[in-house]
Amino acid sequence: MNKAAIKAGRTAGSVALNVFMLVFSLLSIFPFIWMLYSSLKTEAEFALNIIALPKKPIFSNYINAIRTGHMGEYALNSLFNCLITVVLVAFATYIVAYFLSRYNFKGRTVVYGLFVAGMLIPVHSLMVPIFVEYRVVGLLNSRFTLLPVYLSFGMPMAVFLIESFIGSIPIELEEAALIDGSSMVRTMFTIIMPLCRPVLATVVILTFMNTWNEFPFALVLIRDNALKTIPIGLRNFQGAYTAQYTQFMAGMAVSLIPVMVVYILFYKKIIVGMTAGTVKG
Repeated sequence: MNKAAIKAGRTAGSVALNVFMLVFSLLSIFPFIWMLYSSLKTEAEFALNIIALPKKPIFSNYINAIRTGHMGEYALNSLFNCLITVVLVAFATYIVAYFLSRYNFKGRTVVYGLFVAGMLIPVHSLMVPIFVEYRVVGLLNSRFTLLPVYLSFGMPMAVFLIESFIGSIPIELEEAALIDGSSMVRTMFTIIMPLCRPVLATVVILTFMNTWNEFPFALVLIRDNALKTIPIGLRNFQGAYTAQYTQFMAGMAVSLIPVMVVYILFYKKIIVGMTAGTVKG
């Protein structure tokens, strides 16, 4: 086989791969685009043809979703849970991960193993025990009901990521700071923590996305309509026998757009944070 044939074969393979990736990308993004333009249609247009573009875009579905569907109130509840959870997870897991990475204390392996097990256990298998425990201690239907759950299930992955990242930072930095008279707390927060910004950004973004989109625990543990989160609020557009599909699409757009914006703005930090600590120095 001559060089021209080899080159032609490589070119054809490259073109085929690019075409496949293009088709795959379009299929992946189409549901999101379909949801957006379907939210601008009337119920009659949607029922007539669910794929066709709207003849005349309308924005009343968004107004109805926010007013009658209470999506604004639910969004504030979700934002409250997200902000508190993100701050607690980032702060608590950084301290835990630092000590796990830098100190070889008695029981370290057990503690680290418990956090790893937290990533392996399906969280929804604990739904019934958590509900029973909450009912016994009287923690159902309060502003802070979901925070312990989100904190508990957000910490394992965060500890794993931050501990791996800190392990890749040369310990000589801390030894030099100790010689210069820096305390352990000062070294931890003024020297090491700024170096951990990529992985902390990853933890913040992933925790925000997981908390914002969480559905099962919010459904089971919250009954008060004023405390429901935005994924639960989407159920308001579905009745026992009918569904307001265009308003439902508008509600989903309201719930997805903040997450999409956060991800688009910070996706590079997610990649850096996920990969920077994979190889320890």
